[in-house]
Amino acid sequence: MKGKAVTFFCVFLIILSLFVLIFSTVYVREEISHGQSYTSAKAMCVMESTTKRVLDSKNENAKLPMASTTKIMTAITAIESGKDLDSPFEILPKAVGISGTSLYLRAGEVFTLRDLLYGLMLISGNDASVAIGEYCGGNLANFVDMMNNKAKEIDANSSHFDNTHGLDSKNHYTTAHDLALITSYAMQNPTFKEIVSTKNIKITNSDGKSRYLKNKNKLLSSLEGCNGVKTGFTDDAGRCLVTSCEREGMNVVCVVLNCGPMFEESASLINEAFANYQMIDLTCGYVIPSKIKVTSGESEYIKIGTKGRYFYPLKKDELKKVKYVYSLQDEVEAPVEKGREVGKVEIFIDKDLHFCEKIYTMENVRRNSIWQKLQDLIEEW
Repeated sequence: MKGKAVTFFCVFLIILSLFVLIFSTVYVREEISHGQSYTSAKAMCVMESTTKRVLDSKNENAKLPMASTTKIMTAITAIESGKDLDSPFEILPKAVGISGTSLYLRAGEVFTLRDLLYGLMLISGNDASVAIGEYCGGNLANFVDMMNNKAKEIDANSSHFDNTHGLDSKNHYTTAHDLALITSYAMQNPTFKEIVSTKNIKITNSDGKSRYLKNKNKLLSSLEGCNGVKTGFTDDAGRCLVTSCEREGMNVVCVVLNCGPMFEESASLINEAFANYQMIDLTCGYVIPSKIKVTSGESEYIKIGTKGRYFYPLKKDELKKVKYVYSLQDEVEAPVEKGREVGKVEIFIDKDLHFCEKIYTMENVRRNSIWQKLQDLIEEW
């Protein structure tokens, strides 16, 4: 009897294991079918930065601490504050001795804002963040308000900043999606982009004493096309990384929050995004006549065309979802000036309108009449 019980128990365990295996397989297949790549991150967002299309995500709208990736917002707020980046200013006592990663600033030292921004973004100086906030905002509280206002301007509406450095605070949080938006915005600024893509630099205070800074972002040296952006770590936030990468005209931003192997997984997510998506000039698909008829004109036809271009990241199987809708006049009456609107074209992907532009005349056509000819003769005479 005892032997039968053991046999039954073993059979039960085998059946249970098979059930778990089947369920796990179904779950993995379902996850893959939704296009989500594997990551151990608590939250993740991969975004094409020019169009803001989300290419991959996991818990992208979860509000989480973000550690020193906060400094992306600190830096762009400072750069756009109106302060001269190359004017030196004195370090106040309030910026000295800030806990965490430090530039080891001393009260009374004099640096330019540009140099402190390098100290902020390359080695993540918390003291540099406070010095920058005090200088650019007049005081730290006002500068943090500027950061929050900038977040609203960027439509990062699920974020709130409580400080300039990212040390843990209940009122300091963002989402992977918001942080991707913030980074996409910041990377449009040439000064910001230059700073975060710098691997090594020397900064010197007004007394001639130098500090040598080495960027903590390992992917700048190991990932093709990587041009930023920022690492971060606190006990509450875990390891966080925001990465920017550019290849063949496509700009990708990857955010991972609370991710142990942040460098490895970010590189994998970015490589997968470039493997799956390509920037397509959708205006190349236009089917528009090169000219339309002109009535009462010196020419029978007039050239027409468009002026814009629209690039969008697509998978290969998504090209069939692109549709063009045209509205175009059959003819125009002379006189016609170059640049006159004669129609429009709309680009849809599935049922969503993505781009719309006008169709214009590309030349002048005068009216064909005896009065026009008389006017021409008078002007020539």
